Amino acid sequence: MKLKVLAILTLVSMLTALYMIFLYAPREALQGDAMRIFYIHVPLAISGYVSAFLLFIGVIGFFRTGDLKWDRFGETAAALGVTFISAQLITGSLWSRPIWGPWWVWDARTTLQLVLDLIFIAYFMLRSYLPDPQKRAKLSAVFGLLGMIDVPINYLSIYLVRTQHPQAVVSPGGGGVSPEMGLTLTVSFTAVGLLYAYLFNRRLAIAKVEEEVDYLEQVVLAHE
Repeated sequence: MKLKVLAILTLVSMLTALYMIFLYAPREALQGDAMRIFYIHVPLAISGYVSAFLLFIGVIGFFRTGDLKWDRFGETAAALGVTFISAQLITGSLWSRPIWGPWWVWDARTTLQLVLDLIFIAYFMLRSYLPDPQKRAKLSAVFGLLGMIDVPINYLSIYLVRTQHPQAVVSPGGGGVSPEMGLTLTVSFTAVGLLYAYLFNRRLAIAKVEEEVDYLEQVVLAHE
């Protein structure tokens, strides 16, 4: 029941966010309608950071307790990390093309974000080659630590390096936005956050079932 309520809230908030992005928020004076990607791009990026943080929590929880439920927790966070960061990189390219010309520039922010995405992908590649659950959890946890190391450097890169990527807008020290833009961004953050929470719960349940199936397969093989 709680998951159904979360699904309904996610749907309503997403529809509201889309309305506000395309119809409520004013047209940006310099970048025009291309700026509207900003309202989705930023929440997706933050969701990637959240994934790295949750994976880190899963790693610490597993090392402290040895309980595989923390490994499932971290795997779920990594799965959403790949999804949301990949979507964020795509929206960034779609925003970059009409405004700055190139689809991609190897500047500090975009490169570090790509590195974070590749860390999550490497995490899953390693797991696919390790059938033993305990060994898989221990070795793949290394990538959870690498992801968390990337996040603060990634976030601070726009303050430390002058690059193609826009400087801070709503972050500390940024230029700020109009009240309408700020409200639209808040609603977009809420919608993406609810979507993240819904997908996290669904993926976590699937991961538990997958673990049970793996266990039963090992039992069957042991008795053959």
